[in-house]
Amino acid sequence: MAIEDIHAAVIDDVVRRGGVVMLMGAPDTGKTSLARAILAEALAAGRSAAFVDADVGQTTVGPPTCVGLKFVTARAHLEEIDRADAIRFVGSVSPDGVLLPQVVATSALVERARSEVDLVVVDTTGSVSGVVGQTLKYYKVESCRPDVVVALQRGGEMEPIVGMLNRFFDARVVTIGVDPMVSPVSVEERQVHRAKGLAEALAEPLSRWRVRPTVFAPTLPAGLDLERLDRMLVGLHDGLGECRGLGVLAFEDDTLLVVTNRGEDMQGLRLGSMRIDLETFHTEQVRLREVMFGLV
Repeated sequence: MAIEDIHAAVIDDVVRRGGVVMLMGAPDTGKTSLARAILAEALAAGRSAAFVDADVGQTTVGPPTCVGLKFVTARAHLEEIDRADAIRFVGSVSPDGVLLPQVVATSALVERARSEVDLVVVDTTGSVSGVVGQTLKYYKVESCRPDVVVALQRGGEMEPIVGMLNRFFDARVVTIGVDPMVSPVSVEERQVHRAKGLAEALAEPLSRWRVRPTVFAPTLPAGLDLERLDRMLVGLHDGLGECRGLGVLAFEDDTLLVVTNRGEDMQGLRLGSMRIDLETFHTEQVRLREVMFGLV
């Protein structure tokens, strides 16, 4: 059977069954394209659906560094899929060092969507190898409890994860090949896409709000030189468990500020694991323990 026919059969099957389907695969395997196809078919079949985008480095829904949720109950929602209905802050574009925030953010949005629609489609990062990739996928399956996992692979790169999931979980795991029409995306193109997403999330008009050291999670250690937080990415939270947007810290004239376009309803700030330049939107990965305690 041709790959396109296999994909069509998988799409028909998951739409008919409903529930939660989680897509896994290395970069450039067409996970997002498959997700869109499933959502479009769900609409055509009269089903309500939602898309949980957990690919924090190459986001489709919401800004980079966040897991995004989009309810898809009308054709117009597919056309504006980048406009998130809810986001959860992870604070990094790579799962390395932020496995817990990744898993918690994804499972929280899956649980919310599961209670409201017939079909939830979950996209995941391209991290599928080694300890980090396998650990991330293990705990996402354990916490999100998908009914079906679709693994896209070009060779045998998904076999370790597929074998692991089959041994530990009762989710149905389907392995399919990559559509030959999927085009590889260069590192430079990924960086441009990420910068564009951050620029949109931090678009003018920006305001500068004075920040008290007591509003952070994790809590700042006593005696921390606040200048060490300059240009750190933060998630703005409203006190009701919702992330309202992104901000960037600035240390100016011995004062700590947050630069953001969503400051009116913020109650707390979650520290990310990145520094960001607000002129170029270039990002630099950092480790929080190094920033806070000088530990490598």
